[in-house]
Amino acid sequence: MSGRLDWSSRPGGALQGSVTVPGDKSVSHRALMLAAIAEGTSHIRGFLEGEDTRATAAVLAQLGVRIETPSAGERVVHGVGLHGLRGTTLPLDCGNAGTGMRLLAGLLVGQAFDSRLIGDASLSKRPMRRVTDPLARMGARIDSRDGLPPLDVHGGQPLRGIRYELPVASAQVKSALLLAGLYATGETEIIEPHPTRDYTERMLAAFGWPIVFAPGHAKLEGGHLLRARDVDVPADFSSAAFFLVAASIVPGSALRLPGVGLNPRRTGLLQALRLMGADITVEHEREAGGEPVGDLVVRHAALHGVELPESIVPDMIDEFPALFIAAAVASGRTVIRGAAELRVKESDRIATMAAGLRALGARIEETPDGAIIHGGRLAGGAVDSHLDHRIAMSFAVAGLVADAAVRINDCSHVATSFPGFVTLSNGCGFDLRDAD
Repeated sequence: MSGRLDWSSRPGGALQGSVTVPGDKSVSHRALMLAAIAEGTSHIRGFLEGEDTRATAAVLAQLGVRIETPSAGERVVHGVGLHGLRGTTLPLDCGNAGTGMRLLAGLLVGQAFDSRLIGDASLSKRPMRRVTDPLARMGARIDSRDGLPPLDVHGGQPLRGIRYELPVASAQVKSALLLAGLYATGETEIIEPHPTRDYTERMLAAFGWPIVFAPGHAKLEGGHLLRARDVDVPADFSSAAFFLVAASIVPGSALRLPGVGLNPRRTGLLQALRLMGADITVEHEREAGGEPVGDLVVRHAALHGVELPESIVPDMIDEFPALFIAAAVASGRTVIRGAAELRVKESDRIATMAAGLRALGARIEETPDGAIIHGGRLAGGAVDSHLDHRIAMSFAVAGLVADAAVRINDCSHVATSFPGFVTLSNGCGFDLRDAD
């Protein structure tokens, strides 16, 4: 990724066709990590060819794991076993991947060697204490820059299982503790204030590790083995989210999104859009790689504002930028509460979305843990993504229904989660191009 990239998104016609979005980023990260420390060789299909997931693959390769790429979207991982990773004196660069860094921290505290995890400018501003503090309670030693990356992980520390109640629901923190728990003596038990995505639990079970889990709770013991298996990665719901919103708000639209992951801890946006009046159906429901999958069919519908139930907020935390766009063009008022975690994502997503929507003429009031959005028309204008990939793609959707072109500044980070977004979008009816 080099240089600055600005987009121009223009109003166009109805969106039509079938859109196959890239593989799920969360599943891709976890499949790599568990395959790396499993016994035997795992074949991963549907792997997300994004910069975040490639960064995780590069880190594991630095740690002595042989990973082959037979073709785009495929990885063959030759597992080294639970204790087969090899240390390196070089820093382990996670790029922009917060998931990668937090999960790797949990994995690396159980190793015999020291490691240094670094990231790009955006990741270096993201808080890590909510991972490092509970890991320290397990016996880990991690030094940071006042709670920010780089993270210096000291190896050779005996870990012990703990019972930990997460103060804030976070799948990344839960996953880091479960990975550390593989190397701990005794039982590691995680209790969440709200259920979060259970990708790690499902995949640990698929790789043969005894684990007990239910919404909001997970428990495992150290001292077992992971056994290699093949993984089919579902299409990423977070990537599908932009097309669900786009087809809902552009008159005459009808899109099919095949093979999308429908983990119930991930699909809060589906519930939110349906509450707003969206026409979205699920066809051909099935299971792939331990995850529920289905084909989504979305058609244009008149959306109306809602008071979003706080119970679904943890299940859609990455999809809020797209929801903000839907709310901005719906009739009436949308109220969002309980989403304080948006303040500490790749950007402060509440502030960044509010500033961008105001630049397009929308009425929006920020609150500490959400926003009140008054629906209406959007004007054209220029917005800043603040190097946040989901913000950039959300305003690309806004340009479809604005009164004039929307210029989105700093879109280079979109490749971290959704390579090929522009080509795929224009293929179904977007008018998205490099800005002059």
